[in-house]
Amino acid sequence: MSTPINRIAIFASGSGTNAQNIIDYFKKVPGIEVSLVLSNRSSAYVLQRAKDLGVKAASFTREDIYETDRLADQLKKGNIDFIVLAGFLWLMPAALINAYPNRILNIHPALLPKYGGKGMYGDRVHKAVKEAGEKETGITIHYVNEQYDEGQVIFQARCTIDPGDDVTEIAAKVHALEYGYYPKIIENVIKGVKIMPGSL
Repeated sequence: MSTPINRIAIFASGSGTNAQNIIDYFKKVPGIEVSLVLSNRSSAYVLQRAKDLGVKAASFTREDIYETDRLADQLKKGNIDFIVLAGFLWLMPAALINAYPNRILNIHPALLPKYGGKGMYGDRVHKAVKEAGEKETGITIHYVNEQYDEGQVIFQARCTIDPGDDVTEIAAKVHALEYGYYPKIIENVIKGVKIMPGSL
C-alpha cells in the first residue's frame, strides 16, 4: 500500500534560496513533497529554480489572489495540503487562510514580536536589529493569519550578534538558522509532531 502524499505549495517573491532548501529537503522525506511553487512576480528567480528542480511553477496576479477564486482553484486542483511562505511579501487573504486553517506557515528573520509587520523583510529587518543595538536575533516560524507576522508562534531559534557584525554578517547567521530549521519544523507540523523549544 502506497504512502499518502502531503503536498506543499511554496509562495515566494524573490530569488528562492529558502524555497530551494525546502524542495531539496523534502526530496528525501517519504510522504511529503513540494508540488508547486507560486510567485506574485513573474520575473522572480524562484520560478526558474523550481523548474530546474522539477517542480511545477507559476506566477499570479493581485486579481488572482484577492479578487477571484483562480488561485484557490489552482491549489485545490493540485491537491495542495499545506502552504509554506518563503519570502512572500503579500498579505494572505482571508479566503485562503480559512481554506487552510493552521496549514499556512511563514518564517520571519527576527524574534517576533520584535521587528515584524508590513515592510519588515530581508535586510530591512537586519538593519533595524543592528541599529537598535540588539545582542541577539534569530528566526520565528509561525502560523499565518490576516495580519503581517502576528500568527501563533510555532518555533524560534536564536543567534548572537557580535559587536563588529554588519548587516551582511547578521543576515548570514539568520540564513543559517532558516536553512537548518525551517524544513524540519514544516515536516513536524505536517506529521503532527509536538515541537518543543530546543528539541531539534
